[in-house]
Amino acid sequence: MILVDWQILDRIQRGFIRIEPFDPGLVQPNSLDIRLGNHFVWYERGDQVIDPFQQDTIHSGISETSTESIVLEPGQFMLAETHEVIGLPDNIVASIEGKSSIARLGIELHQTGGWIDAGFRGSITLEMCNVNQRPVRMYAGMPIGQLVFYSTERALLPYDRKKDAKYMNQRQATLSKYHRNLQDF
Repeated sequence: MILVDWQILDRIQRGFIRIEPFDPGLVQPNSLDIRLGNHFVWYERGDQVIDPFQQDTIHSGISETSTESIVLEPGQFMLAETHEVIGLPDNIVASIEGKSSIARLGIELHQTGGWIDAGFRGSITLEMCNVNQRPVRMYAGMPIGQLVFYSTERALLPYDRKKDAKYMNQRQATLSKYHRNLQDF
């Protein structure tokens, strides 16, 4: 079941869903707007292959900055953080969706990583891409996406109890930690 505005407010007020900082004005009929943070990470153009099992290739050739605005060039991929830090209980999951006004500028908010497991805590790393033909300026603090919350049965092993929860309590835009997975194929 998708939570509606009064249910979202109720779960936040009772401490089941944690949002910091929380602005009640960001609650929408079926979602909660989230804002862009000020930390950005991107890969510089180059020929070095990124191997998901090799941490050194994941962490090489990157640039990062903390700034109040940044220009996303056409075709550019960039990781960004959300301003809000969230915490979910063991019976609520969330998905992150782009705001249509931002999408109409050509900005994709997430590539495929838009699911947030029950038990997750931390800021959300956005996987932004500009598919427009023109550069687009993005501002820290601007509403950029929305969280849709789903009520579920209680998870047997929520994210915060998994021993391999690679992104638990993350802050800032976080690079892939795929290299922590076992290569068993």
